[in-house]
Amino acid sequence: MSLATPLAHLGRTVLGGLAATGRFALFCLDTLAHVLRPPFYLREFLYACLQIGWLSLPVVGLTAVFTGAALALQIYAGGARFSAESVVPSIVAIGMTRELGPVLGGLMVAARVASSIAAEIGTMKVTEQVDALVTLSTNPMKYLTVPRVLAATMTVPVLVGVGDVIGIMGGWLVGVNRLDFNSASYLKNTWDFLEFWDVGSGLVKGAAFGFIVAVMGCYHGMNSGRGAQGVGRATKSAVVGASVLILAANYLLTEAFFSA
Repeated sequence: MSLATPLAHLGRTVLGGLAATGRFALFCLDTLAHVLRPPFYLREFLYACLQIGWLSLPVVGLTAVFTGAALALQIYAGGARFSAESVVPSIVAIGMTRELGPVLGGLMVAARVASSIAAEIGTMKVTEQVDALVTLSTNPMKYLTVPRVLAATMTVPVLVGVGDVIGIMGGWLVGVNRLDFNSASYLKNTWDFLEFWDVGSGLVKGAAFGFIVAVMGCYHGMNSGRGAQGVGRATKSAVVGASVLILAANYLLTEAFFSA
């Protein structure tokens, strides 16, 4: 085997990755272009809101309450080393609203929604239902992608806001019942140290993460391979891609919001 063979494999991998990135970027731009142009399928949008928003609430709520409770315990244990146990309410609130609420909520939605969208659209493609839409003069991008992307972008921030409240309440429950905090004092410290942009930045992150989840699910569904294996690969790729992009986008947004 010559020296050029490994380099050729590396070059093909890099070029393939760049080509896939370009296709995904064009898909995102195409989606955004169709958002602004009629027709609009209100029924599909409302159904997507139900599936993405309302039905994701239990898993986001459970994740938030246990995260807030565990965070309170960890902060108390760490603060005890420096006699700083009183910071538990404020750090739980800031940690949930800025980072843990949006990120964990986005990852839970990615696990549930991106896989569902990719599997649904991938199955439609395999069974030629997408081709049937084209035959009926219905743009698949308008009918399948745009309603799901809009619904996820609008409902995930709501889920993040609800998750923030539930997570803070989880920390309050542990703080009052396990760590012997005074209930009124705990809530007052939470309210006094929490600023508007702490919550607002998390909601902006939620909108970005919702867009990522829906676009990744639709993209991999639309580009699903044939057969059950193709749909399975599309589903796996959608969840993994959405999760990685959420973590990357979280860093970039945090850098933009709080770098100063």
